[in-house]
Parts: sequence; C-alpha cells; structure tokens
Amino acid sequence: MAQDGGRAAEGRWTRLFAPHLDAAFRLARWLTGSRAEAEDVVQEACLRAWRATGPEPASPRAWLLAITRNAAWTRLSRTGAGNVVSLEEAARELDRAAAALPGAEALVAARERSAVLRQALAALPAPLREAVVLRDIEDLSYREIAAVLDLPIGTVMSRLARGRRRLRDMLAKEAADARDAG
Repeated sequence: MAQDGGRAAEGRWTRLFAPHLDAAFRLARWLTGSRAEAEDVVQEACLRAWRATGPEPASPRAWLLAITRNAAWTRLSRTGAGNVVSLEEAARELDRAAAALPGAEALVAARERSAVLRQALAALPAPLREAVVLRDIEDLSYREIAAVLDLPIGTVMSRLARGRRRLRDMLAKEAADARDAG
C-alpha cells in the first residue's frame, strides 16, 4: 500500500512539476549567478515541492518558481553570494545558442547582442530583474508572477515597467557608446 502511495506521489510530481524544471533552473541561475548554485537551489526546491502536501496548485509552474525563488533567496542570504550571471558562463551559453546560426558574421553579431542584453539584465536590481525574467523570459502572466513573488499585480506591473525602462536606457547607452567608439 505504501509503495502505491509513493508511486502516486511520484506520478503527481512528474506530471505537475517536471515540465517546469528548466524554467526553475533559469530563474535560479539568474538569481544566484552560478550554474552550480542554481543546480543546488533547484534540487532544494524539488525536495520542498516533493514534501509538500495539499491540493493541486492552480498553476504548478508558478508554484514551483515561487519555491525556487524562496530557496534561492534563502541560499543567498546564508552565503551572501551571487546575484549576477558570470560573463564566462553567459559566453558559453551564447556559444551554444549561436552555433545554430549560419555564417561567421551572424554568429559574431548575435553573440555581441546577446552579451550586451545579458549584461544589462544582470545589472538590474534583483526585484526588477525577477519581474523581467519571469515575464519576458519565462512568459508567466502577471497573475502568475504576483503569485511567485507574493506581490500585488500592480506592484508586478510597476516593477516590470521600471525594469524594461532601465533595460531600454542601458541598451540605448550601450548603442550610443558603440557608435561613438566606431
């Protein structure tokens, strides 16, 4: 009987949360700034999700991301580390993504644009970066982001607007600096 309960719990977890592990990892990486730290955070979040009992969450993705966010902030408060993705790690990821593009010129251009965007996103204050990552990278609704961040929707919208505005300003400055240097 206990074995059947274990299989049922495993099946429930797999059905509800396994499809969202990549999103949890991406969020953890943006928050911790390290692939290894992000892996540890997601592992902790999965353990917390596994141990949780109760009704099925309305949005399993938002629920798992909320647990992941809490696990990341708990870890960061203990270690005092992270909060910006390393440039080396970002470069490796860009190399993998850009490898699919045809031609060396397109590859170089795509790497430069991606690196500038990643640096600008990493430079945002954590509350604004969270909102932008959850909306523009993870494609969560305002309601889901509000659930993940435990904030009113109006605050989510405000943070998202401020984050996007700061990104736009940083990218415009970077473009102007590049024109002036060229």
